[in-house]
Amino acid sequence: MANVADLMILALAGFTTSLMTAVVGLGGGVVLMLLMPGLMPLAVIIPIHAVVQFISNFARVGFAFRHADLTLLLPLTLGSLLGAAIGSPAVDLVSFAVLPGVAGVMILLVVWLPLDRFLPQGGAALFALGLYQTGLGMVAGATGPLGAVVLNRINTEREWLVVNTGVYMTINHGIRAVAFGLLGFAFNAWWLTITVMSLAVIIGSWLGTRLRQSVPQTNFEAVFKWIVTVLALRMVILTVLEMKA
Repeated sequence: MANVADLMILALAGFTTSLMTAVVGLGGGVVLMLLMPGLMPLAVIIPIHAVVQFISNFARVGFAFRHADLTLLLPLTLGSLLGAAIGSPAVDLVSFAVLPGVAGVMILLVVWLPLDRFLPQGGAALFALGLYQTGLGMVAGATGPLGAVVLNRINTEREWLVVNTGVYMTINHGIRAVAFGLLGFAFNAWWLTITVMSLAVIIGSWLGTRLRQSVPQTNFEAVFKWIVTVLALRMVILTVLEMKA
């Protein structure tokens, strides 16, 4: 259980990153993942992040549900279920304490490599996205930027992109949270942290939804890449230092 000071910082981080995602459509989950080391044990970060991000994305979709494209649900869900089945054994092979370091490396790859070139088109791309997001997410935690690229092929309108990025990430994080529970993670030991962070991300999603139309998106992608790079390197370094301690 996080102490009061760390809990307040986690709540502020959850609120800020959820607001950011509700405004621009991506980045908040990755940044939150990268801010959590040092505020809670490394071994619990990815499972707790999955639950909190499920709440955040569900709220974002709920606050602008009229823009949700329900035709995305079936291929994304089928791909995500298969991804969770494939990714779960990988979690058993790796200590929870090592996962944040793996996440840092994976996030750097997702942000900087043109992985979208390897995905198919149409419904097959959505199935592959669900498979990739959930399977890799079991060990990396936050893999959202690629999904925005895939959805951008379908519709470039920002309101549609922001809400439907929330749709596929709700599926992704929800299935991963269930998978971590089945793998034996003790979510009940962290109920207060999860509750406080969940309330913070709901408020952030609500406010971000209302601010979205008045906030420009100029140069966001370039700035986002460099912020994430620095934070991902920090996560890898913290994991290595903890392993040596």
